[in-house]
Amino acid sequence: MENYGFAVSLRDLSKRFGAFVAVNRVSLDVRSGEIFGFLGPNGAGKSTTIRMLCGILAPSGGSGTVAGFDIRREPESIKARIGYMSQKFSLYEDLTVEENIDFYSGIYRIQANRKAERREWVIRMAGLGGHRSTRTSILSGGWKQRLALGCALLHEPPVVFLDEPTSGVDPVSRRHFWDLIYRLAEQGTTVFVTTHYMDEAEYCDRLGLIYRGELIAVGTPEELKTGFMHEEVIEVLCERPQDALPCAEGVEGVGNAALFGAGLHVTAEDAHRVVPALASALRERGIAASRIARITPSLEDVFVSLIEARDRAEGPLQVFEK
Repeated sequence: MENYGFAVSLRDLSKRFGAFVAVNRVSLDVRSGEIFGFLGPNGAGKSTTIRMLCGILAPSGGSGTVAGFDIRREPESIKARIGYMSQKFSLYEDLTVEENIDFYSGIYRIQANRKAERREWVIRMAGLGGHRSTRTSILSGGWKQRLALGCALLHEPPVVFLDEPTSGVDPVSRRHFWDLIYRLAEQGTTVFVTTHYMDEAEYCDRLGLIYRGELIAVGTPEELKTGFMHEEVIEVLCERPQDALPCAEGVEGVGNAALFGAGLHVTAEDAHRVVPALASALRERGIAASRIARITPSLEDVFVSLIEARDRAEGPLQVFEK
């Protein structure tokens, strides 16, 4: 299969567990140096797809390449040329920062004359100069994640997979972590990242949404927000949004209403007609609204809309954890 220089290239990739289809004919291309976000609810097929891309699981159907190597025929070559970081801290907490780096240098078979250079690169990249001899168990969550990323990059892989890398990390540490990801991409490393945080999804060059094992949308954040919504989104900023929610749901022409921050996001096929009806309904309930206006949808709006459309088309989802 030709991959035309893509870091990741998939065609009709599938994985079955008995009668259950975990990944269903996924086709996708990820360019070198791209930050590609892979999103989807639990059980959608994200982890199963990544395991196939990392050479851990054999596909049931379809084909693909990672870093130029075939995921069916050359899984060991792929493992040697990728970095992987899981959402659960995977280093040894009873070792110091330097001891962890030295251990993974051995795992990745870093040449002896390069071990010191690579160790210093990780420490500089992660900002751990003052923690070389610190036992890893006492580092903060943000420092641990930076160290884990550095260890995943010791062997300078062209492609790195990050599975929920900032789960449970404070917002400042998350921002610092993404600064590191940007620098990696600028240097040509391809970053394939899964996340549940919608603000992090905005940082990606492109996004793919997987649901029920199928890739249902791919594009830049802006393309998804402007081209994939079949309904318009209305922002309602008001007092007592919990009381306003059932009121909004009862307005004719409203497709869906949900709490969003300090107000509501309401979908409708014709926002121009629904906005005055919403204002009238809220006034009748004695709920003061400071703003009722059509807005550009958020990524969360887009994903909820796409998932609900798929559910309406295919019926209720039977959930399997894989």
